Amino acid sequence: MTEKQKTIKNQVTVSGVGLHTGKTVNLTFKPSDANTGIRFLRNDLGEEAFVSACLSNVADTSRGTTLEENGIRIATVEHVMAAIAGFELDNLIVEVNAPETPIIDGSAKPYADALSKAGIAEQDALREEVEISEAIRFFNEEKDCEMIAIPSDRFRVSCMIDFDNKLIGTQYAYLNQLSDFKKEIAPSRTFVFLHELEYLLEKNLIKGGDLSNSIVFVDSQVEQSKLDKIAKVFNKPTVKIKNESILNNVELNFRNEPARHKLLDVLGDLALIGKPFKAHIIANKPGHTSNIEFAKKLKKYIKDKLASNHVPQYDPNEEPIHDVNYIKKLLPHRYPFLLVDKIIEISDSHVVGVKNVTMNETFFQGHFPKEPIMPGVLQIEAMAQTGGILVLSTVENPEEYSTYFLKMDNVRFKKKVVPGDTLIFKLSLMAPVRRGICHMRGTAYVGKSVVLEAELMAQIVKNKA
Repeated sequence: MTEKQKTIKNQVTVSGVGLHTGKTVNLTFKPSDANTGIRFLRNDLGEEAFVSACLSNVADTSRGTTLEENGIRIATVEHVMAAIAGFELDNLIVEVNAPETPIIDGSAKPYADALSKAGIAEQDALREEVEISEAIRFFNEEKDCEMIAIPSDRFRVSCMIDFDNKLIGTQYAYLNQLSDFKKEIAPSRTFVFLHELEYLLEKNLIKGGDLSNSIVFVDSQVEQSKLDKIAKVFNKPTVKIKNESILNNVELNFRNEPARHKLLDVLGDLALIGKPFKAHIIANKPGHTSNIEFAKKLKKYIKDKLASNHVPQYDPNEEPIHDVNYIKKLLPHRYPFLLVDKIIEISDSHVVGVKNVTMNETFFQGHFPKEPIMPGVLQIEAMAQTGGILVLSTVENPEEYSTYFLKMDNVRFKKKVVPGDTLIFKLSLMAPVRRGICHMRGTAYVGKSVVLEAELMAQIVKNKA
């Protein structure tokens, strides 16, 4: 069953201090249009200071995951991204008035609660989910981290951690389905060892630190004078070590809370892939650096699989759905501007057309005549004509209408098109046709290679009598 993309019904705000700056941060989740993805907006820097939540924007993984785009940074995004992934949201604006998200209690629960309050809204566009059909492995020798994605009928995560001390030791956590995220994973908080906390304090790196936003494990003998100093820094009357070798700042939410929090981080970092997928993720000793490197490997696999899945199958021996004579009845174009030879697939939401490129094309006489190349603008025109046939198929008496370009976005030319190539155009609706306006995503192939990508918008207009 094909699912629809999702955003939220209403905007909602979460407030707290930034872990490293110590400043109050307001974070607001806002609905966003279909096919816009997850975007952070630094509204303290302007109305257009967007940072897309994607792997190519990862700038730092040393103490959390930091994104940067066009010089604009947003730090510690993993808990926010985990909550977004847990609710399977596709399109969202995350507006923040500071260079980092609020740490709050060190978990993703405040964000999950906020998204629950905002409500989930389905959108018109379809959600494209990829099935991982083979094992994908990653190993970081330096971190002794191994991560594997294996085929599964749904998205699942298993996480194992192994610390060389008795405080945490070996722990295991799992998320069997995303619907369990809010209850089983979101409340798990970040954790730190006391010696790490002391180092961070010395380096002035956690100005917003509070003993209520992390679990502090005591991994060595500590004098009371040192604990008194920590209490003073965090404005606490006293700090003691509990029997479990945990500072008396918090009670554990789960026996294996550290492993669950590491799983939370894995989920948040993998969400930067930007595409939902079905797989069982097995993470052994994960960390942000390894998570991101593994995510890049997964993204390449997903991109390659999507490309191969989308290549239309063309058999020149089969009868086309529409031949050139029928196309001439629909489109007003004629030689040399009729650039579609046949239609081999058509449905309510997509169309596939064919253009055979020969040396006899008139444009080859003047366009790189010593090395003939089909002009990019004519490739776009051929794509638009193919899309026009899809649009016209939605109205009665299509010969009485014409389609006209309104705009084109995200046009990318990937490879030269030369004489002898057979261009296959595939266009799919990005949203239902409304009031004669059609928004399509198009891809052109030569063989299995993508040569052109574009988003096109057109309008159906009835011809004058």
